[in-house]
Amino acid sequence: MPFPLSIQSIDAIADVISGGVSGDGTPPIGIYRSAAKIEKFMRSCNVTFEVDGSRVPSLIQCLTELNNSPEAQLKLSRIIEASADPRDFFHDPERHAFVLEFLNRALGFDGYEVQQHGGRMRLIEAGKGGAVIAELAGLSGVIDFDTVSRDLDRALVSSQTDPEDAVTAACSTVESVCRSILIELGQPLPAKKDVQGLYNAVKQPLGLSPDRSDIDPLIAGDVRQILSGLATVIAGVGALRTHGGDAHGREKGFARIDARIARLSIHAASTAALFLIETWQRKFPSRPLPRAENP
Repeated sequence: MPFPLSIQSIDAIADVISGGVSGDGTPPIGIYRSAAKIEKFMRSCNVTFEVDGSRVPSLIQCLTELNNSPEAQLKLSRIIEASADPRDFFHDPERHAFVLEFLNRALGFDGYEVQQHGGRMRLIEAGKGGAVIAELAGLSGVIDFDTVSRDLDRALVSSQTDPEDAVTAACSTVESVCRSILIELGQPLPAKKDVQGLYNAVKQPLGLSPDRSDIDPLIAGDVRQILSGLATVIAGVGALRTHGGDAHGREKGFARIDARIARLSIHAASTAALFLIETWQRKFPSRPLPRAENP
C-alpha cells in the first residue's frame, strides 16, 4: 500500500504520541508527553522537531509534512512503531493493548496495521504478518537469538519497499538458524555454505533425513514427503535469493520480483526456520542456541 496516510491516521498517531489534548477530562490515549518530551521522542526517531505554540497542533503539522514527503514511509513507519513500543507500557499492559487497537482501527482504512513481533513493533500491510512469522519472532527473542531477529526484521521492513533485499534477508534467516545449530554441536560448517548446503549439514544431527527408520510406519511416508518438501522449499528460497535477491548485486532501475513474491519467500523461510528451532529444542531441550554471525 502506498503512502501518504489519511488525515485520520495522522491525527491518531499524534494522539498516541502526545496523549491527546490536556484539560479535556479524558485520560490520555497513549502516554501524556509534554512539549519537551514530544521533541525528545521525535529526536529518538531521527526527526528534527520543535513545538511552536501548542504541542498537539505542532506535532500534527510535523507529521503531515512528513506524510507528504518522499521519505514518508520510512520516517512515519519508524515513528508509528516507536509510539507503540511495549517497553513504554511495562506498568500498564492494558494501555498498550488499547494503543494498538486505537492505531490499527485508524491505520486499517489505509491498509496497514501494527503488529508485535517478539519485542519489536512493525508497521506492515494489514493481514500480511502471519502467525508463523510472529511465532518465529517471539521464539527468537526468548532464546536470545539476535541474528535471526535482525534478519527477520530486515525482511519484514523491506518486503514492500525493497523486495529484493527482503528475499536476501529471508534466506539469511534460515542460514543463521543452521549456522547456530552447527556451532552448538561443534560441527564444521560445510564446504558449500549456501542455505541448501547448511540445511543438508543439520539434517542428520536433527534427525530430519527422510530415510530415518524410527517413525511409525503409518505416517512414515507422509513425514518423508513433508521433509522432502521442506528441502525443496529451502532450495527454492536459496535459488530465489541468487536469481532475484540483491546479495550478488542488481541492475539499476530493474526489479525481478515484487512484494508479493518477497512475502512468499519470507513466509516460506520463516516456516523452515521455526521448524528447525523447534526441532532443536525438542532434541536438545537443555542447550540454548548461540549467536551465529554471518561471515
